Amino acid sequence: MTTDNKDTTHFGFKTIKAEEKETMVAGVFHSVAKQYDIMNDVMSFGIHRLWKRFTIDASGVRPGNSILDLAGGTGDLTAKFSKLTGPTGKVILADINSSMLNVGRDKLRDLGVVGNVDYVQANAEALPFDDNSFDIVTIAFGLRNVTDKDKALRSIFRVLKPGGRLLVLEFSKPEHDLLNKAYDFYSFNILPKMGELVAKDGESYQYLAESIRMHPDQETLKTMMENAGFEQTTYHNLTGGIVALHKGYKF
Repeated sequence: MTTDNKDTTHFGFKTIKAEEKETMVAGVFHSVAKQYDIMNDVMSFGIHRLWKRFTIDASGVRPGNSILDLAGGTGDLTAKFSKLTGPTGKVILADINSSMLNVGRDKLRDLGVVGNVDYVQANAEALPFDDNSFDIVTIAFGLRNVTDKDKALRSIFRVLKPGGRLLVLEFSKPEHDLLNKAYDFYSFNILPKMGELVAKDGESYQYLAESIRMHPDQETLKTMMENAGFEQTTYHNLTGGIVALHKGYKF
């Protein structure tokens, strides 16, 4: 869901000044960074690993590719891309949040992921990279936290090489009403309690649940990508549409 008034935006279910969102989202992720991986496993029952594996497989990554893992957080995609691109490739793990970036860097270094990975603190709406720099850009579970999603999609389009592709892995709208009701119950009755128990921060996970509901549905996001210039744009629903993988090309 978007708003026509560019001076305001959503922070979960709240309407706030657009200029305030970046700071408020930063507060959430500074709070949850150290427990982020554990909570991902707990919240999704480990299924997030399959969603990310599907994204890697759909990316068409090749040795020597240049890849931007945007809003890459703790680096799950970066770790896989680093191995697949090899010594002639380059992967940049970028995140607007310094706490998430630091956790990701420490984690990947502990895993021995070095050599072809760089770390950049970057805002998706104004990427600090040259035009036509990347073969692949991924953004997994990050687009819904961006204040101006249209601006971010245009920024991504600019830094992609001709023939390059964007993959957006994000929570979306379940395909069936019964699943949607069960998902709502889980999100608003169980998820915040998990956040309080595991991460000692139920409020941040309440925001994350709300932010999912305010994110554009599958068809709306597809149209937004096309408006930003992407072609051959498609999406694939995962786990009944709870998550969707959108893909688009720059020609």
